[in-house]
Amino acid sequence: MAVPTIVFIRHGETDWNAEGRFQGQRDIPLNAHGRTQAQRNGLVLAERMPETANFDFVASPLERTRQTMEIARGAMGLDPSGYRLEPILKEITFGRWEGYTLAELEQRWPDLVTERHADKWGFQPPAGESYAMLSVRIGAWLAGVTRDTVVVSHGGVCRVLRGILQNLDTCDTPNLDVPQDRIYVWNGSEACWI
Repeated sequence: MAVPTIVFIRHGETDWNAEGRFQGQRDIPLNAHGRTQAQRNGLVLAERMPETANFDFVASPLERTRQTMEIARGAMGLDPSGYRLEPILKEITFGRWEGYTLAELEQRWPDLVTERHADKWGFQPPAGESYAMLSVRIGAWLAGVTRDTVVVSHGGVCRVLRGILQNLDTCDTPNLDVPQDRIYVWNGSEACWI
């Protein structure tokens, strides 16, 4: 499938990120460090890829992604509100696991944590979503992308998107690192980080 250029920014850090909590679709705002990361990413885009000012801008509707988008666009010298929301780009939901750290989950649901370690791609937390399920909705979104796009979304979404674009093994995809202070760029045929 031919895909236009996609510039992916993960939202900046939240207190839950800093604490190692499963955030999922809980609506947690950026912390001060996260706002600095969003600013950095906007400045880098303006300097390294000024053409992105004319791209489509789309974000997950959660607060941390909206804040990141608005800070980044402001740093680029663009109208902070000049973007649209796409609910399909929400983070993977961890269901009843949201708000817990891995250590807390190991105390509460040790068997399920073991199951997850064995098959992170296919594992579905209680009342949650698997990476396999997430890939279906992100694949559907990607199929509808028709123009060069700047996306602000989440770590799980970035992992799955990279897996689809780069044809990665599903064993590797859920374990990809997704920094909050760098930008993933897919130029239509290959990827890089800036």
